[in-house]
Amino acid sequence: MSQDLLAQRGISHGLEAYVVGAAWNRFGTRVGFGLGDGCVAVGGLSGDWPRFETHDGGLLAIAPDLAGGFLSGGDDGALCRTGLDGTISAIASFGSKWVEQVASFGDATSGLYACSAGKNLVLFDQAGQKLKELPHPSTVTGIAFDAKGKRVAASHYGGASLWYALAKTDNPRKLEWKGSHTAVTIHPGGDAVVTSMQENALHGWRLSDGQHMRMSGYPAKTGSLSWSRHGKWLASSGADAIVLWPFTGGGPMGKPPLELAQIPEIVCTQVAFHPHHEIVAAGYADGTVVMADVAGERVLRVKAPGNGEVSALAWNHQGTQLAFGTEDGLAGIVDLATR
Repeated sequence: MSQDLLAQRGISHGLEAYVVGAAWNRFGTRVGFGLGDGCVAVGGLSGDWPRFETHDGGLLAIAPDLAGGFLSGGDDGALCRTGLDGTISAIASFGSKWVEQVASFGDATSGLYACSAGKNLVLFDQAGQKLKELPHPSTVTGIAFDAKGKRVAASHYGGASLWYALAKTDNPRKLEWKGSHTAVTIHPGGDAVVTSMQENALHGWRLSDGQHMRMSGYPAKTGSLSWSRHGKWLASSGADAIVLWPFTGGGPMGKPPLELAQIPEIVCTQVAFHPHHEIVAAGYADGTVVMADVAGERVLRVKAPGNGEVSALAWNHQGTQLAFGTEDGLAGIVDLATR
């Protein structure tokens, strides 16, 4: 295969710690890499990549902060903001409860933050003022806002719960299915909720009629999920290829998935759809990163194997830059803007 895009149009740094996740700031200009040692490293195509000691312990999750920096949770029980200048402030502290999930929606004038604290989903307004705590039957393992920010879903043992974020009376729609559900996502059109499961499968609920959708056959766990812009495809990790389920004409029931960018016996660990086009990026257990064009089934290598399993993958919202991180602490950005 010819030289990869990282060598031609990218930059990478060794961050000396497991890259837990990557999140672009809301302007799409800088990316925050959440690190297992509790730091947030802020990177871009030029300039330094400073590391800020955000958590007193391990960082567990990272998302965009509505003010322009980054939101993170840690095993120190803190929900924190890290500014681009390194200013660190705590939004909330939950004592001995780990903050394992974080999410944000909106902007600095109108938006919501969400985090998990044990069995609770906790919502805050854009100023960081707590709005409510929503209880669940077991530990919250995933959080997702819908495309309009009106509803928020939480995965947990036994299924998922779907809430109206700003309702005066909090009564969730309970989406039940036996087993351990480890992540959740909502269809961009609001038509379905899908969870990943401990047993190497996905489970979905069509919201119009409660129809169950079972997506199984994975050789490994499906830790990463990503929708195409209009929800035609749901990409998932957990096989030796990108597995894409079709969500047209009522969902994936009875339809085989499309598989792209197979690397035999190497598991795909991360997927991220381009924000505007039907192009999906994927990272693998051997450190490879690729981009695949769904319609043409063409594959382009972004990064060669090595440097540990790909543990983070994120596009900026313009779709001009792709960031990745690995378990061995390598992080990079590839510039895909027209030159």
